[in-house]
Amino acid sequence: MKPYMILPALLLSMTVSAQNVFLEAEGFDNTGGWTNDNQSMVQMGSPYLIAHGLGTPMADASTAFSVKSSGTYRLWVRTRDWTRTWGRTESPGRFQVLVNGIASDTVFGTESEGWAWQDGGKVELRKGANQICLHDLTGFDGRCDAIYLTPDLDAPAPEANPSFRRKALGIRRPAKAGKYDFVVVGGGIAGICAAVTAARLGCKVALVQNRPVLGGNNSSEVRVGLSGLIYKEPYPELGRLMDEIGGIGHWTNYEARKDPDSPRSRKILKIIEEHPEKLIHNAGPASNYEDDKKLNAVLAEQNITLFLNKQVISARTRGGKIRSVIAKDISNSEEIMLKGRLFADCTGDANLGYMAGADFRMGRESKAETGETQAPDEADMLTMGTSVQWYAGDSKEVETFPECTWAIAFSDSTCIPIVHGEWDWETGLGRDQVEESERIRDHGLRAVYGNWAHLKNSPAFKEQFKYKKLEWVACIGGKRESRRLMGDVVLKEQDITENVIYDDATFTATWGMDLHYPKNEPGMENEEPFRARSVTKVHKDYAVPYRCLYSRNIGNLMMAGRDISVTHAALGTVRVMRTGGMMGEVIGMAASLCKQHRCSPRDIYRSHLSELKTLMTEGVPSRP
Repeated sequence: MKPYMILPALLLSMTVSAQNVFLEAEGFDNTGGWTNDNQSMVQMGSPYLIAHGLGTPMADASTAFSVKSSGTYRLWVRTRDWTRTWGRTESPGRFQVLVNGIASDTVFGTESEGWAWQDGGKVELRKGANQICLHDLTGFDGRCDAIYLTPDLDAPAPEANPSFRRKALGIRRPAKAGKYDFVVVGGGIAGICAAVTAARLGCKVALVQNRPVLGGNNSSEVRVGLSGLIYKEPYPELGRLMDEIGGIGHWTNYEARKDPDSPRSRKILKIIEEHPEKLIHNAGPASNYEDDKKLNAVLAEQNITLFLNKQVISARTRGGKIRSVIAKDISNSEEIMLKGRLFADCTGDANLGYMAGADFRMGRESKAETGETQAPDEADMLTMGTSVQWYAGDSKEVETFPECTWAIAFSDSTCIPIVHGEWDWETGLGRDQVEESERIRDHGLRAVYGNWAHLKNSPAFKEQFKYKKLEWVACIGGKRESRRLMGDVVLKEQDITENVIYDDATFTATWGMDLHYPKNEPGMENEEPFRARSVTKVHKDYAVPYRCLYSRNIGNLMMAGRDISVTHAALGTVRVMRTGGMMGEVIGMAASLCKQHRCSPRDIYRSHLSELKTLMTEGVPSRP
């Protein structure tokens, strides 16, 4: 029987000793309206539940547990006041904890800037079955990591480090989940294309994704449209799989209108005529991003085992190669081990490569190092940022929205009177996009909520916006840049602008060299930037060398997506998702040759490049 997504759940999200009870919030029986947030799981040690209700309190999350004897326990809740980072004293993410239907006296999410245990006082537990609920009070992103109950009323809360969590949850050795020709970590567009391509060419593939849906930035969770052109020289069949799994968007529309009489174009234009909403590129309806289409494409491949909701937390290496990875389930903390001959890092953040000790860079190289016109005089940590997109819709009734004194403060002259915020609502430029991911996303939320609150409550705008309702705000941030893994070639600006031809040219980059910088809003000088501006350098279509797609020091590691071997400047043209999909096709082809010849990715360049060129000329085989 073909493995399907999530391995059977173990009861690891709760442990009850003779005295103490430890509950991971993300492992509750019923998460209600709360969302599992694992974006900073590696940094804080755990996923958590977040009440992302856009100002409307979310339905309770609840779970059952048992104790051996009744009595008085002290309640501890691991949480944080997420706006205290910016010096705000009003706490937006407030919630209560109900034990057997009785609310504790403490309101949580009100004390600590960072993640910490908040004392909930004394509660009564009864022998046998009990129930605990998280009761959201605001809808403004209250968050809970874990619950701890102890009959030792004077004992402090435990340190919630990995060692404690593993012991408290009874986690021992990871379960063995198979050995594969090719383990692809990251289920965005690049990862999907890598996995499917390799599978169709005869590889046994594991695809590991740390969210419940596939697609990454092109999923319904983030809602970024597919950009970049496919079917381009020197290998015009590259992009066929990308076209198979990808949705309609303004770039597909652009291609179709250039050649309106072809069968493919007629099909595309007919869909657009019947469903014009599909042309909303970013921050559109969830259906535009076709999560099911991507999932079904992967499930249709008999050579792929798909692991959803699995966060890779470590890599085991020997002799300069990755031998296996350990992945933790983001809901029940179950751990599995996957062994492989080849691995691909399609995580965007280069998480797998980083864990394995691969050479990487982050930020901008200096002009002295690269000679690039867009490089700064001195290297720095400026990266492109994370977008928290959003939109509002029409309502037949007058819609209210609370004042948000804890958010960014706007005035009539600084507010942005729109109902659709997309790519340029971008935060964290210059911050560490990996280590500070929660803060970066949260600053984006403060911008969206603060602006919308002003439009809804200011006398100057409330009439214009009274029949508008905030319908969707991204909870999962859409990143552009973080770590980049170094290969045998590090592509730079001059390669592209001077059209340097490499003998191992592969996929073609068609997007302009699009780099983002903080946009300083007039009158908002005291706020950290929350929007971005784009500076684009136009260039001819450019074919990127294969040697940018494997690690220079980890012998069996390839990569596809925004973490490939390029400078910050060159990233501006390769980072869009249709281009990333073609990268996935190329490394999937290379993986099949590595299996066939029992060789490394570097050996493909040295000894089997002509065979890779043949596969790229033919394109990804169609599914039988």
